[in-house]
Amino acid sequence: MKAKNLLLILSVGVMAMGCNSGSLTSTTAPLKTAADSASYYIGYMYGSGLQNMRFKKPNMSAIVAGINTALEKKETKVTPQEMEMYLTSYFQKQAMVEAQENAEAGKKFLEENAKKAGVDTLANGIQYKVIKQGNGPIPTDTDIVEVNYKGTHLDGTEFDSSYSRGEPVKFGLHNVIPGWTTTLKSMPVGSKWEVFIPADQAYGQRGGGPIAPNETLVFEIELLNIVTPEAPATDKK
Repeated sequence: MKAKNLLLILSVGVMAMGCNSGSLTSTTAPLKTAADSASYYIGYMYGSGLQNMRFKKPNMSAIVAGINTALEKKETKVTPQEMEMYLTSYFQKQAMVEAQENAEAGKKFLEENAKKAGVDTLANGIQYKVIKQGNGPIPTDTDIVEVNYKGTHLDGTEFDSSYSRGEPVKFGLHNVIPGWTTTLKSMPVGSKWEVFIPADQAYGQRGGGPIAPNETLVFEIELLNIVTPEAPATDKK
């Protein structure tokens, strides 16, 4: 059995046992032993997995019933293979609905945002608002840049931030999403912009990690520097 499948079974089992003796919505438990802590961590990882699956309305009672059915080896009306097929179809349909909803929400947001004072548009529908305009050089396709940034969903929820990690990042302009490449090729060093990136210039229909399919994203990008790559070391003889 694959480790991730075992983790899933164990985590649901732990959650089921916990739910049988307490609240389905509890976020606290006594962690008196190492096993208690391990159980909590497995449960947390399982919950994180549900979030990554973008399962919007999990029925916790049904989850508990399912794991108890398996633990007690009771017969089910469908086979495990049929369950897998159902889940694949279910999440594919859910992703399609979410992608359509996000596409419509992003289009509406950008149409309204374009009317706001101070908002300008770059190529491919990328919008930006200058927070601070620098007077340094502007990066080119082959440059490596150093930036600070914060990324948020349209509702303002932060999903990533170099500020939160306490240090800027460095990368080549060809190693980021198209919306970032286009934006940074227009920003002088020393600038800080708020940038609104359509889904097709971000992570597209597939999304990724905390980014949903067809999601329009908002970034604060601060271009700190264009980095000169270090020359490769040479052996002295």
